[in-house]
Amino acid sequence: MARFESILGTVGNTPVVRINRLAPAGVNLYVKIEAFNPLGSVKDRLALGVIEAAEKSGELKPGQTVIEATSGNTGIGLAMVCAQKCYPLVVTMAEQFSVERRRLMRFLGAKVVLTPSTGRAVAMVTKAVELAKTHGWFLTRQFENEANADMHSRTTAREIVDDFKGDKLDYWVTGYGTGGTLKGVSRVLAKEMPNTKVIVCEPEDASLLTSGIAQERNADGSAAAPHPAFKPHPMQGWTPDFIPKLTADVIDMKVIDRIIRIPGPDGLKMSMELAQKEGIFVGITAGATFAGALRVAAEAPKGSTILCMLPDTGERYLSTPLFAEVPADMTADEVAISRSTPSAQFPA
Repeated sequence: MARFESILGTVGNTPVVRINRLAPAGVNLYVKIEAFNPLGSVKDRLALGVIEAAEKSGELKPGQTVIEATSGNTGIGLAMVCAQKCYPLVVTMAEQFSVERRRLMRFLGAKVVLTPSTGRAVAMVTKAVELAKTHGWFLTRQFENEANADMHSRTTAREIVDDFKGDKLDYWVTGYGTGGTLKGVSRVLAKEMPNTKVIVCEPEDASLLTSGIAQERNADGSAAAPHPAFKPHPMQGWTPDFIPKLTADVIDMKVIDRIIRIPGPDGLKMSMELAQKEGIFVGITAGATFAGALRVAAEAPKGSTILCMLPDTGERYLSTPLFAEVPADMTADEVAISRSTPSAQFPA
């Protein structure tokens, strides 16, 4: 443990944890739990990286309002950073994302402007661009901003290299949202751990990368229109309705060894399996990434070592289908346990 000058000093250095009950025999399966970041997700790294880069370059002035389009985790991370650094924050967010995310951002002092669910991610990005231009706010542009990937090269990638120094890492498994983690880590692995295979997971219902269809772009690299292969999926924070520039950069780098399509139900199932069999509490995107890692593990040679990214905490999903079958009231089994002794019972 250490003393920190502010909450921002606690971003990163997340643990790598061995999977025991869910891992197939003969394979070393580990997960990197990004929920250990102070606001509970990998996007805390992005938020700190883009704000500090903008301060250094002079793009962000003292007291200037920051704005970003987000499915929630980036906005929550930015709300933390902006609160500590005294920047007002406005986020735009499509209305279909979980209610607890918008409430968390507002609790941290941000203003949340909702956009219609019919417009999906492209609409919330368009709204953020309009507001930035109209009011002179600083737009962080998480989907195109190189500071996003640079932060992951400096932190996430270095942590992985250090954690597996002197050992082998055969597979690194991740999903993608902005592509910042994917780009920032994969380029370091390609240089320093070239034998590590990069495995990318995406929703089966929104297989943008495996579609082979190029993303239509504006001159600044942002998406000009929704990708034709997109369909709605339950993995909030994964795969928006376009291929971000940072993700496309990784495709062009040709460092991806395999892309795995994950059905939505698999993400829900594995999130619950991680909680109930490993005690690891994470969200749907983490469950989906872990489902991909299990596929890799099932086919990998004996003795292989796999690291799977788990991007956020399960508490972001209380109002989503992940918790749909989790009752608030006592079940029949719980009532039976209560009635097995005479005290403190509710009436029948």
